Amino acid sequence: MSKLSISNRGQEMPASPIRKLVPYAEAAKKKGVKVYHLNIGQPDIETPKQVLDAVRHSDFKVLEYSHSAGNESYRKKLVQYYKSVGIELDYNQIIVTTGGSEAILFGFMACLDPGDEVIIPEPFYANYNGFAVEAGVKVVPITSNIESGFALPPISAFEKAITPKTKAIVICNPNNPTGYLYSKEEMETLRTIVQKHNLYLFSDEAYREFCYDGTQFSALKLDGVEDNVVMMDTISKRYSACGGRIGALVTRNKTLLDTVMKFAQARLSPPSFAQIAGEAAVDLPADYFDVTKKEYQSRRDLLVKRLNAMPGVFCPNPGGAFYAMAKLPIDDSDTFCQWLLENFEYNKQTVMLAPATGFYGTEGLGKQEVRLAYVLNTDEINAAMDCLEKALEVYPNKK
Repeated sequence: MSKLSISNRGQEMPASPIRKLVPYAEAAKKKGVKVYHLNIGQPDIETPKQVLDAVRHSDFKVLEYSHSAGNESYRKKLVQYYKSVGIELDYNQIIVTTGGSEAILFGFMACLDPGDEVIIPEPFYANYNGFAVEAGVKVVPITSNIESGFALPPISAFEKAITPKTKAIVICNPNNPTGYLYSKEEMETLRTIVQKHNLYLFSDEAYREFCYDGTQFSALKLDGVEDNVVMMDTISKRYSACGGRIGALVTRNKTLLDTVMKFAQARLSPPSFAQIAGEAAVDLPADYFDVTKKEYQSRRDLLVKRLNAMPGVFCPNPGGAFYAMAKLPIDDSDTFCQWLLENFEYNKQTVMLAPATGFYGTEGLGKQEVRLAYVLNTDEINAAMDCLEKALEVYPNKK
């Protein structure tokens, strides 16, 4: 009997660079080694009690489908939230999605045909690759570099990458994985490009609240490209509610909204309990983010200071989100990150990092870089940095 085949799409679907080392971490833990997880953006900040209480105290007899675009009450709450950050919307311009992930996928599916191209500054959020494979879309990377702190590449780099198949640019602001905060001027540069070439601008704004050196400038505030801009959002990082799986696709393009709605109807509805949680989150006190932002900033400052104090290590200071990219004196980040879990321990402890190779679309880049998520408290970050410092001293394949 012949072996059943797997689809080309299934074979092309990339493994997560963030999660692929999990088996090695699990094996280390079984040996009694404590693993400090700096590999994934899972905050340790507690989900706000009133958000969880809204779910606990919800009272209904049937857990029914919501509207395919999300509960009207939640979308109207989101209008209030966006107004608080200077974005004027109507609730009908918001489609609630199953996490920010579904918003990105819906955007790709509604705006691009198989074989179309989307330009993304690299390094970029690794799952953009996965969503592109699902939609049959080709990612065309243009490289930003660690020496500039991962600033937006020049217009000339975009112009060089644009072909007749180019349909969109994707930006993540503040950026995952680099933590770079794009300025208003850089966002206006993107406006110039999408206007000139009639492209969509997908703007992933999951980390809007976490800006330390400046403020976030939303793509929805760009004048003259109202039909071009598609914003993707999520409550996951904002309220430390990653498991809620609730996000939003936001655009002022009516034709696009009608199209996305067909995809939303096909999957029926977004999660009901998480919409209740998201609705309650909008009512958090205005100063809620002050405490969390201050905590992340102290972690960032510690992490960057410790990294740059290590011989041969360079880490630019990220302006937002809760990630940092560091260049290490190593030969290969994939090998090094696996070695940390398989062959290294310091006082029965080690650290788990994300190899940067998985965040680049260009083959061969990121070999000496790693992404670190400063989602642990400062004591644990210090302990993790102690491990990394010792590891770099004894790593056999240093450069």
